[in-house]
Amino acid sequence: MPAFDLPLTELVHHRPLPEEPADFDAFWHATLKEADGPDPLLSVAPTANGLRLTRSWDVTFRGFAGEPVRAWYNRPADVRDPLPVVVEYAGYGRGRGLPHERLTWVNAGFAHLLMDNRGQGDQYGSGGATPDPHAGVPGGPGAMVRGLLDPHDYHYRRLITDAVRAVAAARALPGADPARTVAAGNSQGGGLALAVAGLVPDLAAALITAPLLCGVRRALDLTDASPYGEIAAYLSVHRGAETAAYRTLSYVEGVSFARRAHAPAHFGVGLRDTVCPPSGAYAAFNRYGELSGAAPRTEIHAYPFNGHEGGDAVHTRRQLDWLAALFTAPSA
Repeated sequence: MPAFDLPLTELVHHRPLPEEPADFDAFWHATLKEADGPDPLLSVAPTANGLRLTRSWDVTFRGFAGEPVRAWYNRPADVRDPLPVVVEYAGYGRGRGLPHERLTWVNAGFAHLLMDNRGQGDQYGSGGATPDPHAGVPGGPGAMVRGLLDPHDYHYRRLITDAVRAVAAARALPGADPARTVAAGNSQGGGLALAVAGLVPDLAAALITAPLLCGVRRALDLTDASPYGEIAAYLSVHRGAETAAYRTLSYVEGVSFARRAHAPAHFGVGLRDTVCPPSGAYAAFNRYGELSGAAPRTEIHAYPFNGHEGGDAVHTRRQLDWLAALFTAPSA
């Protein structure tokens, strides 16, 4: 697939102002207040993983409206010092899988919490373990259109709240350094990490790759690939529902979260990405932190000949080097 979005010379200056609802901040304040509680953790149980150098725990924490959300927590074995913790969010349709699947951050000396995606996990990977009790709200069968016609019913209101509460849970886990908490993800996970950066003012850093839910209106004009294609398919049947759908999507627009972010951020994008068009990532990057007054440290890496896979392992190494420069090297 050749490059189909704006050329890089235009992307580096692409900073459209999102169509932001006047009650955006009030909406999220009320949503997160409803999910808040004295103890974010419901259970933390050691679990066998077949590994000698990594310890794993099966975690359940309070997510949206206090509902249980599952996660895997991994740490290097025989390390006693508190470690920076990377809270990772999985891609669209994927669950938390199995505890031994994602070991890069643990091998780099970090603690690692991988959040399950409520109501997802059946499209690829090794499954999930968190149902979405609100799956029956009006909308299509896919998570992208579940509750699409009302921002209070929308799936991503719940999933973004879960992502914020995962940070609180990570900070309460044994051996985690609460002051050095990182949000990380690719695709849907990148969109969630970006939302967390906009909603958690004391986050230490954010690793945002190929983020979903950024520049949503433009993305719907550019691509029919899933998951944006699910919205187009839904609206092709529910003619005349565009106004309600766009209103709902404005409450989860990644550029709006980016504007409110405080944490240093590292972005990655493939310029041939037809799943999450690169103009969305650049719109978020170019407006990142503009309302927070923090002037956070940011950088972005573009991969001109790559699609949704972006820089893959090359980009992961850049993330590792960037975090090593940001933090004191974790004790081993």
